[in-house]
Amino acid sequence: MVLAALLAFPAQLRAQDTAGVGTIRGRVTDAAGAAMQEAAVCVPATAQCVVTAPDGSFVLAVRPGTYALEIAAPGGPLVVSENVQVRAGLDRAVEIVLPPSEGVQQTVTVAAPAFVLPAEVKTSGFLIGAQEVSGSPGALQDVARYVQSLPGAVIGTDDFRNDLIVRGGSSLENLYIVDNVEIPNINSFATFASAGGTVSILDVQLIDNITFLTGGYPAPYGNRTSSVLQVAQREGRRDRIGGRATLGFAGAGGVIEGPIGSSAKGSWILSARRSFLDLFTSDTGIGGVPVLYTANAKAVYDLSARDRVWAVNLTGVDSIRLGLTETSDPSEELSNLDIRYEGWRSATGFNWQRVNSRGVGLLGVTHSRGAVGQSVKDLLRDGVPAPDTPVADQIASGAVVFRERSSEADTTVKYDVTTSAPYLEKIQAGGSVKASSIDYDTASPFGSDSPFFATSDANPFTLRERFTAYQVGAYAQATRSVTGRLDITGGARLDRYQFISATRVSPRLGASMSLTGRLALSASYGQYYQQPFFLFLTAYPENRSLEPFRADHYVSGLTFRLDTATRLSVEAYRKNYRDYPVSSQIPSLTLANVGDTFAVRDVLFPMISQGGGEVTGVEAYIDRKASAGSRWAGEGNLAFSRARFSGFDGILRPGSFDYPIVANVIGRYRLAPGWSLSGRMAYLAGRPFTPVDPVTSAAERRAVYDVARLNESRVPDYFRLDLRVDRTFRRGDRQVSIFAGVQNVTNRRNVAGYSWDRRANALRRLDQLGLFPILGLEWPL
Repeated sequence: MVLAALLAFPAQLRAQDTAGVGTIRGRVTDAAGAAMQEAAVCVPATAQCVVTAPDGSFVLAVRPGTYALEIAAPGGPLVVSENVQVRAGLDRAVEIVLPPSEGVQQTVTVAAPAFVLPAEVKTSGFLIGAQEVSGSPGALQDVARYVQSLPGAVIGTDDFRNDLIVRGGSSLENLYIVDNVEIPNINSFATFASAGGTVSILDVQLIDNITFLTGGYPAPYGNRTSSVLQVAQREGRRDRIGGRATLGFAGAGGVIEGPIGSSAKGSWILSARRSFLDLFTSDTGIGGVPVLYTANAKAVYDLSARDRVWAVNLTGVDSIRLGLTETSDPSEELSNLDIRYEGWRSATGFNWQRVNSRGVGLLGVTHSRGAVGQSVKDLLRDGVPAPDTPVADQIASGAVVFRERSSEADTTVKYDVTTSAPYLEKIQAGGSVKASSIDYDTASPFGSDSPFFATSDANPFTLRERFTAYQVGAYAQATRSVTGRLDITGGARLDRYQFISATRVSPRLGASMSLTGRLALSASYGQYYQQPFFLFLTAYPENRSLEPFRADHYVSGLTFRLDTATRLSVEAYRKNYRDYPVSSQIPSLTLANVGDTFAVRDVLFPMISQGGGEVTGVEAYIDRKASAGSRWAGEGNLAFSRARFSGFDGILRPGSFDYPIVANVIGRYRLAPGWSLSGRMAYLAGRPFTPVDPVTSAAERRAVYDVARLNESRVPDYFRLDLRVDRTFRRGDRQVSIFAGVQNVTNRRNVAGYSWDRRANALRRLDQLGLFPILGLEWPL
C-alpha cells in the first residue's frame, strides 16, 4: 500500500495558506537517534506519501484535519503514529522515533509536536491561538485589540478604538484576511476613511488561529504597507449538533454547529450576537447607546480525498446616536454635536481546494459590501445657544455639517497554487482580479473645521460618484533549501491599479539560517505598494492624481529557543516611505498622521503624493506557551523605535504614532483546578501631539493647532494594568466558563490629547478609558 501510494503521489511540499493547506514537517529517527533515510511517510486519509531525506526529514502538505501517519523504514514493518492535527497555513513540527524492529509495536509516539509559521515567513511573524485572544484581560475578545500587545503594534490616539498601528505606520495600512477572504474592515462602527472601529465583528468562538505579520512578509500579500492579520476559523463538529451560549463585551449570543449529512464529510458552524446595553438604558453617557448585530458562519465539505470546498460569511450591522442630551457635560465636544450613524458590512467567500500529484490549488470567489449612512449636526455653528435653550430646540436648529449615504463593494476572483520544480524545490504562484463598485453620496457643505486649518470651513465638497474600478494582481515566489541550514525565499508581485492608471512591481526576498539547534538568524526585504482609499481619491478632483504610496521593509533578527515551549527573539527593522499622500495646502500635514478617527470630514482634504517617512526600531520578545504540567504561560516584549514623516515640505517630523519605548507583559497563572488569574500590563512612552494655538483657537472658538510646531510636544506616558479571573466548572457532561475582570485597574487617567471647549472657549484635556469592569459567560448547550 505504501509503495503504491508513493508511485501515484510524488513528494508534497509545505504550503502557505494562500493554498489553504497546512504542513506536517518533521524528522524520523531510530531508537538510537540516528536519521532514517528513505523511510516512507504516508497520510492514508489523503493518499499522500513522501520519502525521508538523508537527514531523516520530510514535509507533507495536507489540508486541515487530524491524521494518523504510516511510517515504513526500508526493510522494516509498517507502524502507525498517534494522531497529528494540521491547521491551515501552519507548519506542524513533529519528531518520530521508530522502535527497534525486534520489539515493534502497533503505534509510535509523535514527540514535541508544535505549530510554527510556514517556511515562507522569515521574519516578524506571530502565531496566536484562539484561547490567547478569548482569555486576554485587555482584549475584550477582540483580535485587533489583542495584537496591539505584540511587538511592533500599538494603539492609536485613543484606546476606546481598536485601531491597529504597526511599526509607526497609519491604521490604514493593514490587510485583513479570514479563511482566504479579504475583509476591507473587520470592525463595527467603521467608515470608508478608516480601518478601525470599536470592536471586531469576528466572534472569537469561531477562531482556530491567527497569523500576524508585521514586516517583510512574502509576495502573496499586496496593497497594504504595514501588516497582515490572517484569521483561520475552525470547522464545526462532524459528529453531532452542539452549541453554546455566550456573553461578553460585544454582546450576548450563541454558537451552533453540526455535521452536513450522515457521512461526516462536512460540517457547518454559525455564530450570532447582539449587543444588549440598549435593553437597560437609553444613554451610556455619550448621548445614546450603540446597537450591534453580528453573524459569522462557515461550512466545509469534502467532495473527495483530493477536493474540499468551504464557504464563509461575516456580517455586522450597527447603529448609534451620539451628542447632546439633558444630562450631557457641556465641556464635552460631543455635547456640541448631534450624530446619527448606521452601518452594514458583509463579506462572503467560496473556496475550492484541490490536492493532486503536482501540488495544491485553491480557487476563491469573494464578495464584500459595506454601507454607511450618517449625519453630523454642529449645534454651535451659529453661536453658543442661550443656557435655557431646550435640547430639542438646539438639535432641531443645528446645521448639518456632514452627511453620507454611501456604499463600497468588492468582488474578487483569485487562484493560488503551490507546486514543485527542479532546483527551486517549491513554487507558489497566484493571481487575482478585483472589481470595486463604488457608490458615494457624501457632502461636507461647510468644509472642515479640522484643527490643522487656521480658518474654519476649509475645503467644502459635495461628492456624488458611482463607478467600477479594477485591480489586477499576480505573484510568484520560490523557496529553496540551499544547504541543510540555509533556506531562501524569493519572489515578486505585479499590481495594476486601473482607477489611477498605475502599475507597480514589488520584489520580495527572505532568508533564514540555523546557526545551532536552538539559534536561528533571519532577514527579509520587500517593497510594498498601496492605493489610497477610494474616498480619498474622489473627494477632491486633484486627488485623482495620487499615486500608490510605497514602503520598503528591511528586517533582520535572531531567535533562540530556550525549550520546546519558550522562545526569545530580537529583531531590528527599517521602513522607508515614499509618495505618501499629504496635504497640498499645509506643508507639514501627511495622511500618515491621521485616520484613527470617527470624524471623516477632518481627514478629507486636497492631497498630492509628495510625502515621505522613515521608521526604525528594535524589538525584543519572549514567549512561553502553555504546556502540560506548567501552571503558567505568558509573553513580554520591549521595543525602541523612531517614526518620522514629512509633508510636501520634505521636513521629517515625529509621526503621530511615534512611541519611543513600548513594553507589554501578558501572563496567565492557574491558581487551582478550575481557577485562573490573568493580567496584562502596557506601557507606552509619550505619544507626540501638536500644541493648540490658544490665541487663534479663542478667536475661532474651536481648536486650532500651531502647525509650525507639528508633533513637537508629547502627552504623558501611558500605563494600563488589566486583570481577569476565570472560573470553569462542569455541569453534567458540559464545561461552563465564567470570567470577571477590570481594565485599567489603577484607574490611571491616561491622556489622549488636548482639544478646545467651545462653550467655555478654553483648552480641555481628553482622557482615555478609565476603570472599566468586564464580565463574560460561556455555557454549552
